[in-house]
Amino acid sequence: MEKALNRQKILLQHLLPPSSASQINESDALSASNCAAGDSAAYHRKAAFGDDVVIVAYVTSIDFAAIIVPNSAYRTAICKAKRGGFKDTLADDLLAPVLKAFNITLGKISLAFVLSLKIYVKDTYSLQALIEKTKLNPSEIGDIVVGTVLAPGSIRATECRMAAFYAGISWQCSSGLQAVADVAVAIKAGLYDIGKSNFNVLGLGLECMTQDAIGRVPKVNPRVNSNFAQARDCLLPMGITSENVAQRYGVTRQEQDLASIESHRRAAAATASGKFKDEIIPVHTKIVDPKTGKEKPVTISVDDGIRPNTSMADLAKLKPAFKKDGATTAGNASQVSDGAGAVLLMKRSLAMQKGLPILGVFRSFAAVGVDPAVMGIGPAVAIPAAVRSAGLELDDIDLFEINEAFASQYVYCCKKLELAHEKVNVNGGAIALGHPLGATGARCVASLLNEMKRRGKDCRFGVVSMCIGSGMGAAAVFERGDCVDELCNARMVEKNTLLSKDA
Repeated sequence: MEKALNRQKILLQHLLPPSSASQINESDALSASNCAAGDSAAYHRKAAFGDDVVIVAYVTSIDFAAIIVPNSAYRTAICKAKRGGFKDTLADDLLAPVLKAFNITLGKISLAFVLSLKIYVKDTYSLQALIEKTKLNPSEIGDIVVGTVLAPGSIRATECRMAAFYAGISWQCSSGLQAVADVAVAIKAGLYDIGKSNFNVLGLGLECMTQDAIGRVPKVNPRVNSNFAQARDCLLPMGITSENVAQRYGVTRQEQDLASIESHRRAAAATASGKFKDEIIPVHTKIVDPKTGKEKPVTISVDDGIRPNTSMADLAKLKPAFKKDGATTAGNASQVSDGAGAVLLMKRSLAMQKGLPILGVFRSFAAVGVDPAVMGIGPAVAIPAAVRSAGLELDDIDLFEINEAFASQYVYCCKKLELAHEKVNVNGGAIALGHPLGATGARCVASLLNEMKRRGKDCRFGVVSMCIGSGMGAAAVFERGDCVDELCNARMVEKNTLLSKDA
């Protein structure tokens, strides 16, 4: 085994790009050629794949970057805010179980309040310990990054987005998915390798919409009324932006209601078949009777917002929620929810060293700015950008997880990108499952990678994407963790084609 590992290291060293192999003579050096993902896609795999950031664990409702390993990405169930299973569960009690799945005791958490601006607030928590799933040493966890939206201080993000418009800058960012991307970039840059090569990082997402309501900017800058229409539109209620999308791009009420029915149907089928069991961590909490105040212990392990019997007749009875003559209703918009999720990331070389199976590989990320008046169209712009960054075409993507903030924007994005119906949100989306804002990115990552694992060799690349309040979109491309290029996909180069001098 040791000889095999040593040979692998030598081979990887041979494959390093010329800029990284300065000690090799130019005449003898190897140039890494591009690999094709399949027979046609020009997928640019970096030769030094030991530095890939991989996911080895996940907990739904969190974002991740790099390499993910099976049983290393988890989430809680997603429950209806104010009346669901987590209505009496505090934020830290909601997050703790997913952390416990990694068996972690840590004194530092980076809270990422990200809507349009990333604000990292250092705080101290005493978290539950011991890695029950991955068996990692708690001392090897270098940092934890949490994506959230509604916690105190998050309104500042909207104000910063408005400031960008004042300055003539279309600047963007995201939340849970951004936390994952930030972790991946930090691992890649070696920021968690200082003095130690065995550090892993957790990317998490958390939202308690029962406790934290969606706030408004308390004092609006008067500049929004003078030639800064887009800054003013950052203040629009999300429901109004949904109506704007439907009106501007011709998305009908019927199309929106049909999307809702399909989301519930698919989510119900996935739940009934046990597809979510591998990604949901049961949470032992309590329910308080509002009349008697009596506490009842409960274990929450199933998403409670799914309505399997949703029909067009039922949805037609619902009145527009945001505009008198509108088409967005409580039935075709995402649910206000509570939930948390987590993803464990590390370099591929470390995962291999520890013998951890790899669930997925973080390949690319893109954040884009769009008109705040139609903020829901963000995925239609972000997805092509992320796919291009990965060296792929849209046709190379096998599965998509697009957050269903509103049926109007979800339908528009699918139509705009001409995505095949059978590739998108195959196990339902936020209309059925719920949308715990900062946790949604992790939930999507966990659902996507688990489905890719189930499909095996016929599913290599997947995309997670979402729109972002105040006019943005984010998308990330993931590769199935056990995917290996076939030898027939290797391409010859004109020079330096020998693997080694004695080949």
